[in-house]
Amino acid sequence: MVVDFNNLIINNLHSETEFEKKVFFFLEEWLSDSETVKVQTSGSTGVPKLFDIEKKKMINSAVMTCNFLDLKKGDTALLCLPVEYISGKMMMVRSFERKMKLIIADPSLKPLENLEEEIAFCAMTPLQVENSLGKLHLIKNLIIGGASVSENLKDKISEILKLSNSENQIFETYGMSETLSHIALKQLVPQAEEYFRAFENVSVTKDERGCLRIWAPNVNAEVLKTNDLVEIKDENKFRFLGRIDNVINSGGAKIFPEELEALVKKEIPNEVVFLGLNDERLGQKLVLVIEGEELMGIIEKIAGISFDKKFHKPKEIIFINTIPRTPNGKVNRTELKNIL
Repeated sequence: MVVDFNNLIINNLHSETEFEKKVFFFLEEWLSDSETVKVQTSGSTGVPKLFDIEKKKMINSAVMTCNFLDLKKGDTALLCLPVEYISGKMMMVRSFERKMKLIIADPSLKPLENLEEEIAFCAMTPLQVENSLGKLHLIKNLIIGGASVSENLKDKISEILKLSNSENQIFETYGMSETLSHIALKQLVPQAEEYFRAFENVSVTKDERGCLRIWAPNVNAEVLKTNDLVEIKDENKFRFLGRIDNVINSGGAKIFPEELEALVKKEIPNEVVFLGLNDERLGQKLVLVIEGEELMGIIEKIAGISFDKKFHKPKEIIFINTIPRTPNGKVNRTELKNIL
């Protein structure tokens, strides 16, 4: 199904798949007289919640992204994210706001499988990108969100696009349901940036815990307090260090698992998660969970990693067939810990 927001006639649209029916339902909700729409949180940091969001604030968010990427009327975009969540809904709102033509593809691990034409814009998860490397050159502006982009995947993206000799812009996003998708982007291609850059009219500071505070009046009337530990460069730029609720306290030493995961992912392609499991002596014992088959080559690569601190080296390595994820693809650390 293709929705042309420059010439939108609802009666001409025919939904065939379950996903297309959900898209159609959101379209009707969006075009209704109601000033709000319902959005579900991902549940990656707690119990999933339903809450109402003002349409005008979603438009404000869409304008920030479209202006940043210079998206224009008549451009073609691709939707391949669930519309239950803010990520999928905002793809539709951006297309509505800029009067773009939106290709609807069922969310899957290979969303570009049937894509043959060049498009101006798409949003994907890292896992979707991993399975779509051969067609990334078809997307002029790609944003990647839902989880952090590993160093290994960044290298793959850079190499594949060098071979295609195409001019693409690829960004990693920072945001959440409360900020109506992302409020900052970090360029991966053509230049690899270290810091996220907040949009115009968005400023960032740190609280007493070292966690990010966001002032984005166009999308939220309150200063948003996050549980994300950051390094602030200025009121517009920041670097994500990890979630404070993921911090592991092992023998009195604080360990940021996301930093260690980024280090390990430079060496192996597998999904990895560092966790703190209860330990009588240390309080929490640092363990490394690796998705996939236990292979001696992987263990040897990890043994060869130079960790900054001695206590950053995992006390135990556990292999698991499948790491649990939330419905929108984020690693579910709580469920993983329960499994272990």
